[in-house]
Amino acid sequence: MPIKQFRYASDNLSYLVYDHSSALAVDAGAVDDILEFVSSKKLHLKYVLHTHEHPDHTSGTRELCDRSGARFLDQGQLLKDKMVSLDSLSIQVFHTPGHTLDSMCFFLSGYLVTGDTLFNGTVGNCFSGDLRAFYQSIVFLQTFPPETVIYAGHDYVEYAMAFARLVEPDNPDIQPYLNSYNPEHVFSRLKDEQKVNPYLRFNTPEMIAILTSKGLPVKTEYNRWESVMQLG
Repeated sequence: MPIKQFRYASDNLSYLVYDHSSALAVDAGAVDDILEFVSSKKLHLKYVLHTHEHPDHTSGTRELCDRSGARFLDQGQLLKDKMVSLDSLSIQVFHTPGHTLDSMCFFLSGYLVTGDTLFNGTVGNCFSGDLRAFYQSIVFLQTFPPETVIYAGHDYVEYAMAFARLVEPDNPDIQPYLNSYNPEHVFSRLKDEQKVNPYLRFNTPEMIAILTSKGLPVKTEYNRWESVMQLG
């Protein structure tokens, strides 16, 4: 597996993407753990990236770069290049505005690092104020293969499933999703998100029926997205 997850603060998640000799860090708050892993694997840490510029995702960047010699690639550079390469890996960069205007996701080899755009079981707050852009980003992320592993910026799984149960109390997939949750390695697959995440289920008959029962608009796909966002 070319990705290692690290927890820091109470629920933030850092990632290290690596091949046989080099690595890059995403949202590198777990500085000491990242450096210990890099040293143990005899890797060269080349780059540090952010999924977005909120302080809880950028707090470790300066220290990590200073201690490792890694180069920081800012959002402008990432959006321009659309790709970051290690010796044998290529990481695709996708602009996914919504949570923030600069939010982006990183994809490689069946893994999608989503930051605060898409969590395991929920989505981020729309701090950008651009709900349509957020909708377009979520629609886009659902085009990835069903087996794609979702690696998010925070561990909100238990909270997310409590909310999902309030929205869809008869959803039979919520408990199996919770049963598979491991706080030591937080992930899900896109196909699982489409079964339980209310914010990805705005086109399902079950969700449309719930929205209709609450008197919320359901005529268009975007209407349904807006209505689901109102539930939270």
